[in-house]
Amino acid sequence: MKDFTLEILGLLILTTVISCEHIDEIMGDAKSQGEDITSLQFVDEYVLPDGSIYAGTIVGGLSAIDYADGKWYMISDDAKAPIRFYTADIQFNENGFENVVINGVTELLNGSNLPFADGEVDPESIRVTPGGSLLWSSEGNIKSGIDPFVRLASADGSYKSSISLSEKFKVSDDENRGPRHNGVIEGLSVAYDKVGYWASMELPLAQDGVEPIVEDTDSPVRIAYINASGAFGKEFAYELDPIARKFDETAFTVNGVVEILEYDTDKFLVLERSFSTGYADGGNNVKIYDVDASKAADVSGMDSLKDADYIKASKKLLFDFESVRNQLTDGVVDNIEGITFGPELENGNRSLVLVADNNFSAFGPQLNQFILLEVK
Repeated sequence: MKDFTLEILGLLILTTVISCEHIDEIMGDAKSQGEDITSLQFVDEYVLPDGSIYAGTIVGGLSAIDYADGKWYMISDDAKAPIRFYTADIQFNENGFENVVINGVTELLNGSNLPFADGEVDPESIRVTPGGSLLWSSEGNIKSGIDPFVRLASADGSYKSSISLSEKFKVSDDENRGPRHNGVIEGLSVAYDKVGYWASMELPLAQDGVEPIVEDTDSPVRIAYINASGAFGKEFAYELDPIARKFDETAFTVNGVVEILEYDTDKFLVLERSFSTGYADGGNNVKIYDVDASKAADVSGMDSLKDADYIKASKKLLFDFESVRNQLTDGVVDNIEGITFGPELENGNRSLVLVADNNFSAFGPQLNQFILLEVK
């Protein structure tokens, strides 16, 4: 916790010593970055060849992407050592991608700065902090009794500190309480004020609601703030859509929040992904929602959300990947799980880059799919 607090204090001190002559410029930048997002426009797709090898590792399972200081970071959700993130050179313009080149791989280490054992973690998200550290999450392994976590690492992958996880997100001996397997801390975002962070759950806690099905259900997930002391603080609830489609009664289905981005105070881009086995096009339906949590209740003190009276965050559909399916490779909307703002385009609009987790094609052919959108 010490490292997290020092990082926040350093950021605050740095802020106070900025000369007055730069204040207008900084506030102008902040205002432009905080403007409402009215629409997203598809620009291009890029597919990194399946089975690509870099430094003896298979490039795949890309579950998150972030952009900071001209560098791109992507975490792999490979549960086998080495637990790792990649860096890349991703080049594009208003007309589309020019290239995606992996140029580095770094192993993330455990609390003793030793390699993780196979199956010990399930990496899902990564963000670069304002201080240059790496915030990353693991869903753990609920069925095996391994808790999820959020940690800070140095740029070289060494351990810095752990975030204090609320008890409700830890493994429970009661099957009616706690996180669901493969449904916990799936997304992270640096807060808009650059002081704290947000962490999103993929599925409802057992005591909060049922997993989504094809019919409409009450399936709220918690999105929690990580405060300046490095602890989970306030939370708001986000209502999941029903499963978009189901191949047949034997199909495995899931729908959950796979990533978040806070782009203004209490305003988020939320990436929601529905999946069903059995479909030749991969079975994924992916949507980006504009979410406003400004009037949402703080549910951090609520033990259960079932049948409770509270205000959820509002959501508005911004982009449905079904609208561009026919423009994508083989008509496949793959398992898109990562989202980040990239550099500004030449016309001054922001870029939005997404990446798909190809599951190392363990369940059939999938794509290391990159998507470029323009923010309007």
